[in-house]
Amino acid sequence: MERGLGLKEAVALNMIEIVGIGPFVVSSLVIRAMGGPQALIAWLAGALLATLDGFVWSELGAAMPKAGGTYVFLREAYGPERWGRLMSFLFVWQTFVQAPLSVASASIGFARYAGYLHPLSTLQAKTISGSLVIFLVILLYRRITTIGKISVLLWAGVMGTMLWLIWGGIRHFDAKMAFDFPPGAFDLSWVWLAGLGSAMVNTVYSYWGYYNICNLGGEIRDPERNIPRGIFLSILGIAVLYLAMQTSLLGVVPWREAQHSPFIVSMFVEKLYGPGSARFVTWMVLWIAMASVFSLLLGYSRVPYSAALDGNFFPVFARLHPRKHFPHVSLLVLGGLAFLFSVSLKLETAIAGILSLRLLVQFIGQAVGVMLLRRRWGTGRLPFKMWLYPLPAVLTMIGWAWLFWQTGATRKWGLAEIALGALAFLIRARKVRQWPFGTSPSMVTGSQ
Repeated sequence: MERGLGLKEAVALNMIEIVGIGPFVVSSLVIRAMGGPQALIAWLAGALLATLDGFVWSELGAAMPKAGGTYVFLREAYGPERWGRLMSFLFVWQTFVQAPLSVASASIGFARYAGYLHPLSTLQAKTISGSLVIFLVILLYRRITTIGKISVLLWAGVMGTMLWLIWGGIRHFDAKMAFDFPPGAFDLSWVWLAGLGSAMVNTVYSYWGYYNICNLGGEIRDPERNIPRGIFLSILGIAVLYLAMQTSLLGVVPWREAQHSPFIVSMFVEKLYGPGSARFVTWMVLWIAMASVFSLLLGYSRVPYSAALDGNFFPVFARLHPRKHFPHVSLLVLGGLAFLFSVSLKLETAIAGILSLRLLVQFIGQAVGVMLLRRRWGTGRLPFKMWLYPLPAVLTMIGWAWLFWQTGATRKWGLAEIALGALAFLIRARKVRQWPFGTSPSMVTGSQ
């Protein structure tokens, strides 16, 4: 694969995936869950958790800059000949559900926001969300160097829109409205913590994507430096933009009104500049949602490719396009699944499902894995070392475990999916005589 992405393209791809449709469709949900402007705490807490987890991704990504990201990290951290086979298989197994879910959540949000421009029937909304997935699969069907140029163009639209929103809010900011805290806004009771947990399910969803370049590790130039830099620059930049934007919204739209608005950004601009400007910003929100789906599909399409190349998944996914040199089979399959999800699910179901599926194996698994890897490798092979080790990894595990509990009823589906994945792994391992039933040539080759 071609190392055609530098730091600029890496940060652009990360940031357009992070922003996506998330902050535009969940802002009202966060305000409602927290019950007032103290919703800003949930955005701060999400940024803190992302930063702590960024240390885990940076250490692993700089040490193993290969296509597939988490797949490679889990395999090596838990041991490529034993438990690493199971953990990495579980991640790929989950990718075929959570990756299309992530893409579908953005495409569904795209269709929801399009409803501001023209009221849509359920069938029309599903047609729009499905068509977006198909269009972006076509757009991604090209060389990685061309993809890098497209990502910078999409990033410019994302940043321009957010800066415009922030500037408008600053010029018309009403501090009394923005900080109109209700009685008991900061009473740290169990009810308050439950509200924070519910809000953080949505803010963390809006921050996810800071690790996208790890999935593209095999296509990043100077990855030992550019992967950690890309991760932390993305988190810092997005945290500042999110906090500024959310504060601006609260300073223009009363929170009691904002908590019930499905088009909060469009309402915000309509109050400032009128209906014409509101329609324009709605088009820009749709641009941002499209950019997010673009980045999501790009990154996740490399995961089954890496597993198949390793001999731990179906060989067909290891195929590269003969002229454009990208994993086209993986892209087409994930795109097809994303299309099915985007025309069959609701946005809230998709968001909760994403977190319940990913937190245990991928995020907690990596936080444990980085400590196991240090014991096995030492620190000499680590180009980037997390600060204050192991504190960021430990705090990350605690944060993700608490958030997993906050996903509510959907967590049982996350646990069931892991159980089914473990069963599929054992059936496959018995068939090909891999660990724990034996050793096969493919396993030995994959661990080298």
